[in-house]
Amino acid sequence: MNSLVVKVINQNGKFVAIDAQGNDWTSEVGYGGRKRAFQQNKALERRVNKNGENYWWKVPMAEFDNQESKVNQPVESVSIDVPSEHNEVLNFIHSSYNLKPRGLMMKELKWKYLVRSAVRGKNIMMTGPAGCGKTMAAKALVNSLDRPDFYFNLGATQDPRATLIGNVHFDKNKGTYFSESLFVKAIQTENAVILLDELSRAHPDAWNILMTVLDYGQRYLRLDEQNGQETIKVANNVTFIATANIGNEYTSTRQLDKALMDRFTIVEMDLLNKEEENELLSYMFPHVDSQVVQNVAAIAALTRTEANSDTARVPFGISTRTTVELAGLLYDGFSLEEAAEVCIYPQYDNSGGVDSERTFVKQLVQKFCDDGSNDELFNEEEIGEAQEA
Repeated sequence: MNSLVVKVINQNGKFVAIDAQGNDWTSEVGYGGRKRAFQQNKALERRVNKNGENYWWKVPMAEFDNQESKVNQPVESVSIDVPSEHNEVLNFIHSSYNLKPRGLMMKELKWKYLVRSAVRGKNIMMTGPAGCGKTMAAKALVNSLDRPDFYFNLGATQDPRATLIGNVHFDKNKGTYFSESLFVKAIQTENAVILLDELSRAHPDAWNILMTVLDYGQRYLRLDEQNGQETIKVANNVTFIATANIGNEYTSTRQLDKALMDRFTIVEMDLLNKEEENELLSYMFPHVDSQVVQNVAAIAALTRTEANSDTARVPFGISTRTTVELAGLLYDGFSLEEAAEVCIYPQYDNSGGVDSERTFVKQLVQKFCDDGSNDELFNEEEIGEAQEA
């Protein structure tokens, strides 16, 4: 049976749903669904749930265009028998780059892989250096999927059991009672997307609790470790997205358990190159002088190149999070030198005087300052330290 696909148009301020023959289906489609479909340039397909009830599902506009083109087509061509659901998934995945926010500098291939992993129900782990946009990419994905979402910063939690399971309380009227956590509600929400931020900073107890939740063969949360205790099943189509910094260079970051990592599809985020960094900052701060923005991108690129060299004089390069903050200071009237003084230099070790990490970064930044290198590279305190050394 051919499916019915409608297109939503704005007719004198009213969202009207019409099919390929021009028939009006507005009364059959809810206002919210029509409005969202119009705003997102989506068509709507009528489907039937397991109870025999009709509902409307957003599909790519190409589905409506295909029906419209077949209205007057006398001969129906024979094609490969691909399930319509698979076609929908393919269309969504391969047109999903249009959903990526412009401010998210992520390669098309990795964005498509991220979207594909989500729509196929995979657990996703976003990895990469600090400040490279992992959390931003995860949140952009959540917004693109238009599904219920929940956020948990596991790196900031002191009591994993309270965050992921719940707490026992006492009330003089109720006595002792147990209250479930928001996480319990989240995993019972169909089609939910659950963001587990800073998983690599979480306490190992959190990892142990999550093991059965993330395992495709189990997908349940045990409220108590004792055998026979109640378990909560994970609802259908729940997607988990975690972010993690993997590497010994990150303070308070733990080596992730191999068994835990095996439960995820890994999507690695990259640091931006100079051109990408410049494009991002120019987009975010269009009123900042373009040459100064280019200088910020160049400084970041040089520190990253240095950090990766065999004779590195700095342990890490400036992150994109830092360059965004730096550009924000420029927008608020700080000079490049002032912005670097408060935003970049404190990140680098000052011990060693003229041979310190901070001195190297100062010398690098100075090359891009408006007035050349006439300003002193050290404040009085640093000069004293260098002389004592």
